[in-house]
Amino acid sequence: MKHTRSTIFATLRLLTLAAACATTAVYADEYGDVSQLLRSGKLSEAMVKADAYLSSKPTDPQMRFLKGVIQRNSGKQAEAIATFTKLTEDYPELPEPYNNLAVLYAGQSQFDKARAALEMAIRTNPSYATAHENLGDVYARLASQAYNKALQLDGANAAVPPKLALIREVFKPNLKSQPSNLTAPASAPAAVIAKTPAPVPAPAAAPTPAIAPVTPVAPKVAAVKPATAAAPSAAPAKPAFSNNSVKEAEAAVLAWAKAWATQDMSAYLGAYGKEFDPPGKQSRSAWEQERRNRIVGKSSISVKLENLNVTVNGNKAVAKFRQDYRAGALSVSSRKTLELVKAGDRWLIVKEATGN
Repeated sequence: MKHTRSTIFATLRLLTLAAACATTAVYADEYGDVSQLLRSGKLSEAMVKADAYLSSKPTDPQMRFLKGVIQRNSGKQAEAIATFTKLTEDYPELPEPYNNLAVLYAGQSQFDKARAALEMAIRTNPSYATAHENLGDVYARLASQAYNKALQLDGANAAVPPKLALIREVFKPNLKSQPSNLTAPASAPAAVIAKTPAPVPAPAAAPTPAIAPVTPVAPKVAAVKPATAAAPSAAPAKPAFSNNSVKEAEAAVLAWAKAWATQDMSAYLGAYGKEFDPPGKQSRSAWEQERRNRIVGKSSISVKLENLNVTVNGNKAVAKFRQDYRAGALSVSSRKTLELVKAGDRWLIVKEATGN
């Protein structure tokens, strides 16, 4: 289903809640049914089924999220904003509702509100790459508005037009690569909405971020393969890493997850090296305090790692896995990447990213 606007160019990515709730087989079928209807463009039927489900489980975040997507695709922007806003209030730990709320605000040219929502998404999950990308698009639009205002005040300023042209050039590739269909995976309890192109704005205006989601349940990351040994030479080549190094790095990652689950903040924070730079503008101490606030006091936390794959190159390692996180009624599944560096006899985390 195509969605066009006369004054905006679609660049922001609207996400579906990738397994935001770990589901039972029965519930997964219902999520899948709604997602399939959404994929097929049968929005009225999808809404009826979503409302029927929510009549008995009104607090379910996954179905409420799907309902927000249905509302947005049905052109009910105000209702979708209300749905995502309530989700951010009830489940502040989830960054995806903030992201989608920002995209809806951007579609209405409310860029300050979009920026605030994206900053909350990043505050909730500093390694949320999509929110960082979307925030960049919002800043580009705000910059174009400022440049246009500068031209209005001083039309002779020759330095401004090239800057406006540069912003437009950044978004040009989107014209050729964006699909327009509404699709959803057949078996996943989440909807997938494709990017929707819109007409290019007038020459003096920069492109405006708008809605364009991606598929969160099928991350575009190939499985990590073990490094291969160097080709034979006159003397046997020394392997890039030893099995012991891989096992030690794996053990460090598992210990980090266990410390998180048991709320052992000393071990959890100690798993991060001195080189770890918290995303955004947070200081290390502010980041550590925020992590304490989010972890300590939970009635129960479960952190399970699946498909853990570690590669080692010298004193550096990269661990990729699927992380299933549960805290009370909240459950989130996502792809995670940790970069580690060996310091003495310990492997310490120096960078982490979600969703790639």
